[in-house]
Amino acid sequence: MRLSLTVLGGDGIGPEVTLQAVLVLQAIADRFGHQLELQHKPIGGVALITGNDPLPSDTIQACLKSSAVLLGAVGDPAFDHKPGHLRPEAGLLRLRRELGAYANLRPAVFFPALEDCCPLRPELVRGTDIMIVRELLGGAYFGQPRSIEGAPGSRVAVNTMRYGESEIERIARVAFDLAMKRRRKVLSVDKANVLECSRLWRDVVTRIAKDYPEVKLTHQYVDSAAMLLVQRPADFDVVLTENMFGDILSDQAGGVVGSLGLLASASIGGPVGLYEPVHGSAPDIAGKNIANPLGAILSIAMLLRHSFSLDTEAAFVERAVSNVLESGARTRDLVSKNAAPISTSDMGDRVIRAVKTVEI
Repeated sequence: MRLSLTVLGGDGIGPEVTLQAVLVLQAIADRFGHQLELQHKPIGGVALITGNDPLPSDTIQACLKSSAVLLGAVGDPAFDHKPGHLRPEAGLLRLRRELGAYANLRPAVFFPALEDCCPLRPELVRGTDIMIVRELLGGAYFGQPRSIEGAPGSRVAVNTMRYGESEIERIARVAFDLAMKRRRKVLSVDKANVLECSRLWRDVVTRIAKDYPEVKLTHQYVDSAAMLLVQRPADFDVVLTENMFGDILSDQAGGVVGSLGLLASASIGGPVGLYEPVHGSAPDIAGKNIANPLGAILSIAMLLRHSFSLDTEAAFVERAVSNVLESGARTRDLVSKNAAPISTSDMGDRVIRAVKTVEI
């Protein structure tokens, strides 16, 4: 198969972890006889430096012509003083909208080899396998109006949380369809006691659940869901939630399973899927070859599965990562006090070697 990708390294540690992910993908392509075609384009702070646009039109066109997009990270504190449309994150939000990627899938899976890295007691976190389904194109991140107005000392900021019934319905169906392939449980997270958006959310999700009688639906306020995620993470299956709540809960889930550096994501729903690690640009460690590339590498597994329907190849990547962790390899974010961390590139090399030898 021809695997046509646009690679957006982006900012901070993005290029470093993306490089390792691409090398792993090349190893998979070599093993299974696929043809890999890559083009690299700028986004975020890098694009602002070269062209004063966080998402150049050439980048958009390249992404739309590809079969999938692999993104490293977006964000650079050097642009924090700029207006909203000239900040790196504006490019990422526009890219999601251009790709029509309304469904963000963020798995949080506990690797048994990482019991010593988890902040929770092993008996609490064992068996944790959560799929967070986050609505990605609505809510406060996209709602209008939005502004900061007034003179210094008396400014007023406005953000609008907005959801239409059809937006809620389509993301709910993604969650229920996934639950049918998993443990058939959906936890819908909202704040229906105080937010009209959440009341509509709960009403629509409850209606959609009637089309999936095999799936058990429960509702939870976001604050109590955050508490339960720490108390009983292994009880969660599919978590369905809106944009901002999903952003927050998925980072919390990363802490639960050991490190945000382990979390992959897939943004799907439009003609081209977008795949990226959850961890962000981490500018404080950029260029030091110490970042954890496993989130980016596991994003490759999601890319193979969702954009190319290559389930076997995806499973090989996941098994390779698991085997490397079982061997004791740890980047700095995972290492215990008495062990020495390995570098970003070394972790990537070990996964590549595992890909070449692993069997399912």
